[in-house]
Amino acid sequence: MPELLDDLIHRQAHLTPTACALIHKDNVLNYVELASHIDQSSQKLLELGILPGERVAIYLPKVPETVFALFGASKAGGVFVPVNPLLKPQQVAYILKDCNVRILITSSDRLRLVSEALKDCHDLRSVVVIDEGKIPDDLLSTVTLARWYSAPQQQRTPEHPRRIDTDMAAILYTSGSTGNPKGVVLTHRNMMTGAFSVASYLKNSADDRLLAVLPFSFDYGLSQLTTAFSVGASVVLMDYLLPRDVIRAITRFKITGLAAVPPLWNQLAELEWPAEAADSLRYLTNSGGAMPIATTRKLSNVLPTTDFYLMYGLTEAFRSTYLPPEQVAIRPDSMGKAIPNAEILVLREDGSECAPGEPGELVHRGSLVSLGYWNDAAKTAVHFKPIPGRHPEIPLTEIAVWSGDQVRKDDEGYLYFISRKDEMIKTSGYRVSPTEIEEVLYSSGLIKEVAALGITHPLLGQAILLLAIKSKDISETELLRYCQKELPNFMLPKQILFVDMLPRNQNGKLDRKNLATEYKDIFQESTS
Repeated sequence: MPELLDDLIHRQAHLTPTACALIHKDNVLNYVELASHIDQSSQKLLELGILPGERVAIYLPKVPETVFALFGASKAGGVFVPVNPLLKPQQVAYILKDCNVRILITSSDRLRLVSEALKDCHDLRSVVVIDEGKIPDDLLSTVTLARWYSAPQQQRTPEHPRRIDTDMAAILYTSGSTGNPKGVVLTHRNMMTGAFSVASYLKNSADDRLLAVLPFSFDYGLSQLTTAFSVGASVVLMDYLLPRDVIRAITRFKITGLAAVPPLWNQLAELEWPAEAADSLRYLTNSGGAMPIATTRKLSNVLPTTDFYLMYGLTEAFRSTYLPPEQVAIRPDSMGKAIPNAEILVLREDGSECAPGEPGELVHRGSLVSLGYWNDAAKTAVHFKPIPGRHPEIPLTEIAVWSGDQVRKDDEGYLYFISRKDEMIKTSGYRVSPTEIEEVLYSSGLIKEVAALGITHPLLGQAILLLAIKSKDISETELLRYCQKELPNFMLPKQILFVDMLPRNQNGKLDRKNLATEYKDIFQESTS
């Protein structure tokens, strides 16, 4: 049984060398070819001097080189950091600085976009460009530039370091309710456990072909690779422009498995599905927010032979629960039960277990629990802690993830989501920090005060409402234009309102709870 991430591909290269592993447009790679590319990428990183545990950032769209880089960094003993290709230069630079990235792998056009911001990334030592495009002339003199497909610079092949399954494998950045994104540190064991657990309940096999439409910076998106490779299946890489393109890809590539978030499912449910697409799609999965019941029913009508898996997860523990297909029609609003090799508890604040029907915090224990947040002991201590009273005889207590999500359990053990304990915004499958948006707006000099709120929306789960007090005579259009320049699309406000004042609580902090209550129906009214 493979124990390290890159072992997944090399194992399949030995067992089924000519089986299809990766497809991108008209480019098809079998497992031997994929393994060879991963070996070459690991050698490139070793030549550049990567040391065990050092971070390698990958800032690319979904192209084969992205996959080569992720698993090549793993084989070289590094820690890969997938950067969402939608992020703006300053957001990319923040991630690179926060986890002290040593090597950045990107394209020439993206490098030109972020080159100015990289000047603050003092730990960066090398940039690898995957194409032959023009490279900026004004990068730091301390940065070594390399081309991905250039010939080896060393005659002697550097040795690969010894690794074990509890070593760091990846850092995935996720937003919380306050401040900048946090880097969740995942081990090889975390990711391998997740791959085999998910593949077991989805009944994946070598006959499956998965369509990867979600970003690899999102654990749910990255899972399409690890789950497929764990069973020798194939993955089709796709950055779609329109939802209809997804259905066309399902038809063209005979896709059997599709993972998406509620906003995309809402759009797909409104489209016509040709018989070829409906017939090939064995299953679909949903995570990143609750699937609207109306959407589930619409999709069930157009995909009558497709199995539906409704899931819940958090980056800190990858995946926690799933609802089996046979239960979807019975309890479509349920998160299901724990996935294999995980225990999910509903606990009161004192750590005691809630009774059926009683709201409590979802707590996840098991080998999927990550190592915490990179270089942030305070935030780690909030969400990663022991369960009180659990085996006090053991000197080293087990650490569980306290999700911050309020849930309840019914008499049969099925879980139901209630709400977040914090003000984190969950929109279009992304977790967005309101203060991260607010900090960008404050830097504009256009406003005195601002509040970003996540308000329930019929299609997006939550949409972002921006409440602002002007410092200059500007219009909503001008402020939105600034947002479009400085923020990725998933962080853009759905609506901007100018107000005269923003309420504060007894501690002098912005009273987000009352604001959210006051404006809770604004998007319902606008869509009615």
